[in-house]
Amino acid sequence: MLNKARLNKIGLNKFMVKKLLLIGLMTLPLISHAQTAEEQGLQVAKDGEAYDAGFVDFTANMLMTLKNKKGDTSSRQIRIRTLEVVGDGDKSLSIFDQPADVKGTAMLTYSHGLKPDDQWLYLPAIKRVKRISSRNKSGPFMGSEFAFEDLGSQEIEKYSYKLLREEACGEFQCFVLERIPAYKYSGYKRQHVWLDKEAYRMIKADFYDRKNELLKTLTSTDYQQFLGHYWRPRKMEMVNHQNGKSTTLLWTDYAFKTGLTNRDFKSQTLKRAR
Repeated sequence: MLNKARLNKIGLNKFMVKKLLLIGLMTLPLISHAQTAEEQGLQVAKDGEAYDAGFVDFTANMLMTLKNKKGDTSSRQIRIRTLEVVGDGDKSLSIFDQPADVKGTAMLTYSHGLKPDDQWLYLPAIKRVKRISSRNKSGPFMGSEFAFEDLGSQEIEKYSYKLLREEACGEFQCFVLERIPAYKYSGYKRQHVWLDKEAYRMIKADFYDRKNELLKTLTSTDYQQFLGHYWRPRKMEMVNHQNGKSTTLLWTDYAFKTGLTNRDFKSQTLKRAR
């Protein structure tokens, strides 16, 4: 027969085995759901896209100010129209109203994933609609520090992702993602993007050229909320570290769900855009 001390020892061993099994079971979900930095980065990007989905359309006015290395400035007044497209990239139309030498210029963009964006530019001086080649998307838009490829909606498929870290960025706590363009003819080797953890607002983005040297930094500030959900910046500034130039965009008069349709985004009617 087993004495009392022996029984107690057996009971203690059984208790320890059960405890270890319980701890093991509790940690299994954590191990099975562990993600790589690439998977985490992709998930953050997907969450950000999902958060902004459903805005339908919006219009806005924009003041674009170009500053050269000497500090001289010139400005342009632009009207913006954007249509959300389910299952593909958004459509956007930019119409220049001032100054006189660019009045009537209009650019139409159909954004896509890995497929090259479709872009057309109407130049009133030559009364022609010019289709922009996918090889030229890294070129500057209307003399600004924004490239043509910066102006389309940033579809998930356009990049591969990696979560670098989480850190404070101004008043926000941010995810810091590395994005590597997956499409041909990009002017960038990689991008580092700061997204706030609350509403996935893009606070800052660093753009590295094909030589992997820092080329530009975009900062977005003074965010405003619309329809109780959607956030848009009032100010965006792109600084070129290599040529000393910068471009600032000041946004006003945002309006959402205005009734825009595909008929408002036709390349055939770009000459008559108003």
